[in-house]
Amino acid sequence: MTVRSTWPWLVGMLVVACTSFFLKRSDIYLLSLCSVYLMATYGLNLTVGYAGQMSLGQAAFLGIGAYIGAILMTKAGWPFWCVLPVAAIVCFVVGLVIGFPALRVQHHYLAFATLGFNVLVFLALRNEEWLTGGTFGIANIPRPTLFGYPLDTEFRFFWLTFASLGVLMTLLWLLLRSPWGRAFAALRDNPIRAESLGVNITAYTLFAFAIGAAAAGIGGVYYASLVQFVEPGPFHFSTSLMMLLAVIVGGAGRFFGPLLGTVVIILLPELLRASTVPALQFMQKWYLVAFGVAVVLLMVWLPGGLLSLGDRWRRGRVGQ
Repeated sequence: MTVRSTWPWLVGMLVVACTSFFLKRSDIYLLSLCSVYLMATYGLNLTVGYAGQMSLGQAAFLGIGAYIGAILMTKAGWPFWCVLPVAAIVCFVVGLVIGFPALRVQHHYLAFATLGFNVLVFLALRNEEWLTGGTFGIANIPRPTLFGYPLDTEFRFFWLTFASLGVLMTLLWLLLRSPWGRAFAALRDNPIRAESLGVNITAYTLFAFAIGAAAAGIGGVYYASLVQFVEPGPFHFSTSLMMLLAVIVGGAGRFFGPLLGTVVIILLPELLRASTVPALQFMQKWYLVAFGVAVVLLMVWLPGGLLSLGDRWRRGRVGQ
């Protein structure tokens, strides 16, 4: 990934940021929600796309981060900025604890193990009412302040979330350009060859899993402040499936794959559902069917994700 390949995406994100000045409050909220999910999805891409391990438990770490933020900010009175590192560290440690036994199995077996963890966390959030509020949830979660300036409006909080997403993406970009990132790529491409070159397969895979969990925990704190109310529903394993689908549709193992996949999986269905264009109004009833068929066709004919279109086009030109 070079500067030449990243500048179109950076320009696109800048355009989104500039057009936010002209959007409705509901659209700003949707963009903030996408930014939150992208934090967790980028962490999942590190696990799936770079470490080559299939995980279906990312929503559990998102939920752990959200409830840590909700409990500490409402019941303990902690400020937002103190909660963020706590959520990241807790999710990192939980990722290590869960990942170590889970990594004794591989691929679809690991997916089932993480799925079981997601279900366990979901049941704990729903049933442990003394701590989580159960199905009644936790309300009145405050928005943060920055240097005494309250970020209590949708527009202000969007800019905070969008900027934080940029910081997280930059840190992951630097990580992937480091020797660690090259070890992750070697581990994904050929674990046996990577081990023969001195790469500690268990350690690197475990750290990729834990770092991905920490990214989801950070996203969870932003989610809690965004909606200002948390309950177990959004952290069901179906959310993990959605994030995994976003990684695969965009292009697993490609840095901007989660960005494109989240736009397709979250934003596009909402745009189709709310479309006022006469030619697209039939989508208001059938958009989920059309969207599902499109995703199935994409996975059949383009298993490398949407970003693999460029590689296919270049191979076609070379073959001519």
